[in-house]
Amino acid sequence: MNPESDPTSVPPPAPAPRPRTPLDIGPGVGINVQQDMAAPERKLPPIKTLLIAIAALAIAVAIYSFTARAKPQGAGAIQSVAAVEIPGQNAMLVAITVNFQNTGEKPFWIHDMKGKLKTASQEYSDEAASAVDFERYFQAFPALRQNSLPALLPETKILPGGSVRGTMIVSFPVKQDEFDKRQSISAVIQPYDQPLPVTLTK
Repeated sequence: MNPESDPTSVPPPAPAPRPRTPLDIGPGVGINVQQDMAAPERKLPPIKTLLIAIAALAIAVAIYSFTARAKPQGAGAIQSVAAVEIPGQNAMLVAITVNFQNTGEKPFWIHDMKGKLKTASQEYSDEAASAVDFERYFQAFPALRQNSLPALLPETKILPGGSVRGTMIVSFPVKQDEFDKRQSISAVIQPYDQPLPVTLTK
């Protein structure tokens, strides 16, 4: 009898499925969802450190903006230089006559004045002498009066666009020969309410 035509025959059971081998992706770091979501919070610096860094950056920007914006509010030139050697003191007395213009947009008030001398080996600086001493210097050293004008005075007010001419007298601890071989001589005029002086060099 054909087994397929026998109604009482039982078909053989289907073969059991073969177990699947898990996919091997090799060694690696496992993914931890909780750890990954919490990572940004752990990486943020302490709030105190962050505030200090922001404050330091703000100060640096403010200083840069101030210095970049600040410019001398004046210009001019040294018109003449008369110098005499002080006997026995290894020093020079120098009369510097300047022409100064206020190139700013507000009045320029002179606070003080200095003379600077640059030689091959050193730089010297001296505060301008008081105007009350001018005549005494001129009498002792007549050559100092050459091309000199009335003293340029502290507290002088120069309006915007205005100008002033005057002389300052300073001294430097150098001999005549070193003074004659100087690299430069300057008149430095410092205003009251501005950070930078006006320096006139010859």
